[in-house]
Amino acid sequence: MIDLYTWTTPNGRKASIALEEMGLPYKAHAIDISKDEQFAPDFLKIAPNNRIPAIVDNDTGISLMESGTILIYLADKSGKLLPKDGEKRYRVIEWLMWQMGGPGPMLGQVHHFVKYNKGKSEYAEERYLKEAHRLYGVLNKRLEGRAFVADEYSIADIAIWPWISRFEWQTVDLDKYPNVKRWYLEIAKRPAVQRGYKVPKDVGEIPMPA
Repeated sequence: MIDLYTWTTPNGRKASIALEEMGLPYKAHAIDISKDEQFAPDFLKIAPNNRIPAIVDNDTGISLMESGTILIYLADKSGKLLPKDGEKRYRVIEWLMWQMGGPGPMLGQVHHFVKYNKGKSEYAEERYLKEAHRLYGVLNKRLEGRAFVADEYSIADIAIWPWISRFEWQTVDLDKYPNVKRWYLEIAKRPAVQRGYKVPKDVGEIPMPA
C-alpha cells in the first residue's frame, strides 16, 4: 500500500493518475493547500519542501516528494509506462523533464498573474502568456505524426496532461493547437485518468474544449 499525500492541482493529479494507470494500491490523504496544510509538521517530515504530492511506500519504507521523482519511482516499481532502458527510456524522461522545467512553472505563473491577479502586472501577464503559447507550440509540434510525446503512452504524458487540463485558466484556445487538442481528448477518455483526476476529492468533470 502506498500513502499518497495530495491535492487537486496539476502536480497532485500526476501522481493519482499514475497510480490509477499502474494499478498500484494506494490511499489518498488530502493536503488542503488553501488552508496551508502543507506546512504541518507531520507533512514536513515526508516532504521537506512543503509541496504536494508526496508518497510513502509502505512496502519499502521509502518516502518521496517531487512529482517527477514520484512518477519515475512508481513506473519502476510497477514496470509500466517507462521503458527499462535504452533510448526509449531517456526519451520519456526527456519529456518528463521538459514538463518539470517548462509547462509546470511557466503555466503556474500564468495561473497566478492571469487568473488570480489579473490587472496587477501587465508585463507579467504578457511575459508568461507569451511563454505559455511558445510551450503549447513546442508540444503541438512534438505531437505531429505521433500519438503520444514519447510515441507510446507514458509518465511523460501523465506529467504534461494535467497542466494542459487548465487551458481555460491559461486563456488558451486548443483549436490553435490541433495536435495538442487531439492528444488531450484521447487521454481524457482513459478511465484511469478520469478516476485519478478526482483524487483526493471530486471538484468537477475534466474540462473539455468547445
